[in-house]
Amino acid sequence: MVKVIEQNLLTGETTEREQTAAEKTQTAKDKTEAEAQGEAQIAKLAARQAVLDKLGLTADEAAALLG
Repeated sequence: MVKVIEQNLLTGETTEREQTAAEKTQTAKDKTEAEAQGEAQIAKLAARQAVLDKLGLTADEAAALLG
């Protein structure tokens, strides 16, 4: 049960309400997308570290070589 707070900047009126079905769907979609992006970032970092380990380099050494 997520509350949405709407504020009218012209009148200063604040309204609190429940999310609509469309908002709930969008929130779920956004959460799933953010989790997928996080997992992709972790996989990318793990692959990068695997390459560095294979080459016997630290992250600082790789940065110095690649500029």
